[in-house]
Amino acid sequence: MPGLIGPSDYSREPPRHPALKINAKEPFNAEPPRSALVSSYITPVDMFYKRNHGPIPTVDDIERYHVSVEGLVEQPKQFYMADIRALPKYHVTATLQCAGNRRTAMSKTRPVKGVGWDVSAIGNAVWGGARLADVLELVGIRKLTILSSLGGKHVEFISVDMCKEESGGPYKASIPLNQATNPEGDVLLAYEMNGEILNRDHGYPLRVIVPGVIGARSVKWLDRIKVISEECQGFFMQKDYKMFPPSVDWNNINWSTRRPQMDFPVQCAICSLEDVAVVREGKITVSGYAVSGGGRGIERVDVSADGGKTWVEASRYQTNGTPYIPDDLSSDKWAWVFFSAEVNAPRNGEIIAKAVDSAANVQPDKVEDIWNLRGILNTSWHRIQVRSPYSNL
Repeated sequence: MPGLIGPSDYSREPPRHPALKINAKEPFNAEPPRSALVSSYITPVDMFYKRNHGPIPTVDDIERYHVSVEGLVEQPKQFYMADIRALPKYHVTATLQCAGNRRTAMSKTRPVKGVGWDVSAIGNAVWGGARLADVLELVGIRKLTILSSLGGKHVEFISVDMCKEESGGPYKASIPLNQATNPEGDVLLAYEMNGEILNRDHGYPLRVIVPGVIGARSVKWLDRIKVISEECQGFFMQKDYKMFPPSVDWNNINWSTRRPQMDFPVQCAICSLEDVAVVREGKITVSGYAVSGGGRGIERVDVSADGGKTWVEASRYQTNGTPYIPDDLSSDKWAWVFFSAEVNAPRNGEIIAKAVDSAANVQPDKVEDIWNLRGILNTSWHRIQVRSPYSNL
């Protein structure tokens, strides 16, 4: 998009909230304090984690900015922002989560490669924009299409963002065509976040939102959309964000043996306490978030205050005062669920949380069992070490 994109350099990056924990400066990667996550069901924009692979692009001329839809389509077309905004607007409440969320805890088992995220590489927002299925229909691909007339089976999103992993080329990722053309999948070309125009950190002027899937597929700063016959061959689809067993290391890895990760597994984290918490004995409230990919609801969250010997079931909610029912029309199917439980604080011990989704998927007990060299998808039981203020007396 020559002439539309300003220089991408670190000196032009936008201002950020001072409470963010900066995990990397260049490229900028940061997350909010975990306590901030459970203070609001809809994560404020400035408290939403920032995940980047290069300098933040700047679109200098919004009137000339456009997205090309091309590839194996009968009617290639350029869409300007006015064209996108003229389509029916949808709002989708969806949680985005980096595949590396909770990587820091996994690295304590064995070193891993990647940004050292705590539990806050996740956030929940109301995204506004046009459905990708509506856009694809305008280039000749009907809704609920698995294979296009020209042999297209995947939809590739290509960013303005340039990154070293792509040898200086654009960031890109893809999803299956049947997901892209399914209105029930709620894949958006989003230009709003929480009722406001997207800011630069989150993809201004246009980004993809793929609900229920790891954040790496929700491409920001959209430049082109291509309908292709095979999945995207970019670095982040073929040589990153894949799940390997603990036996694989950098000496024996074979990237082609694993498919790119899409849906994220069931996950939960305690946000009301830090990893090592000094707590007085007595009743305390333990709260946090739980979420599962693919639109699956949260069936149960269990909390233990004695290291897993006994458990209590936590209450679950999305909106205060409204009962949460998994997979019900009254619930946001792509969004996280908050949980809360009252337990007796141990004098010196461990508080644990684990979630079960509506398909009866459960979190694994030990991080050692799911360790992988890239440190992705740490969905092991979340454990908090509790210390009494009097334990050293």
